[in-house]
Amino acid sequence: MKKESDLIKIETHKVPQLDIRIRLSEYAPGIFKTIFSKKGIKKAIKKGWVTINGDVGYTSDYIVGGETIELFQSKTPLNKPIIDINLEVVYEDDYLAIINKPSGILVSGNKKYTLENGLPKVINKSKQKDALQRPEPIHRLDYPTSGALLIGKTSQSVILLNKMFENRKIKKKYYAITIGFQKNSGVIETHIDDKPSKSEYRIILSLDSRKYESLNLVELIPHTGRRHQLRIHLASIGNPILGDINYGKEGLIGKGNGLYLHASSLDFTHPITGNMVSVIIPLPKKFQKLFPKGIK
Repeated sequence: MKKESDLIKIETHKVPQLDIRIRLSEYAPGIFKTIFSKKGIKKAIKKGWVTINGDVGYTSDYIVGGETIELFQSKTPLNKPIIDINLEVVYEDDYLAIINKPSGILVSGNKKYTLENGLPKVINKSKQKDALQRPEPIHRLDYPTSGALLIGKTSQSVILLNKMFENRKIKKKYYAITIGFQKNSGVIETHIDDKPSKSEYRIILSLDSRKYESLNLVELIPHTGRRHQLRIHLASIGNPILGDINYGKEGLIGKGNGLYLHASSLDFTHPITGNMVSVIIPLPKKFQKLFPKGIK
């Protein structure tokens, strides 16, 4: 276990009287708000972050009733760089935040220049007991994609928001510019990596183009969350996204301005407060240059 000065107590649990004794590894899952899973609590016990009556707890320790179990976390910042990135925060409270991710930046990874490494500069640290040392992205947007990105600021919010994503409780809407003549609306259910996938689209505006036949401003709603889902689905019906170097048509990619895919909105019930959170991020300028009338 780390020195006491390196840890901060975030939760305390008083064990009621039990009919039978039970190992800590079996009793602890579910007793803390900030760690729900059996895997997560075992990891905390292994790190020495769980104590029983003030002593370091072990998975094999027996709980009989009346004990005080405490959960700690490290207050030493993670050994990761913090960099300056001009990021727009469009929503923030003490539990979560939403930022407008610029295109052309990785959300996370081993490189120094990632959005994750820029978050501590623009996101205020939570005042909650389970505040994260560094804000954590809940989902991912591709390197060339812009728009709404959800950030967790506490251990509990990260857990709850991840569950909401898994259960499709967070509604996402995207806009893209596609090429070629395209039906006004449709549902695409092409499997991705042999897994069921579903995307819904609706054309907002179209304009004739000598090079591309047609350019289409398209509203997109993903019903599943496969990697590159929207890009693959649109390419599968012959209408790839403008600027898509991975799935575009040879000779018709138009690399100059990057990928025309934008995560425009997030709608969900706040997992802590119960309030509705609804964020809309306007289309980037490169979209507006092609479609100055914008979204009706």
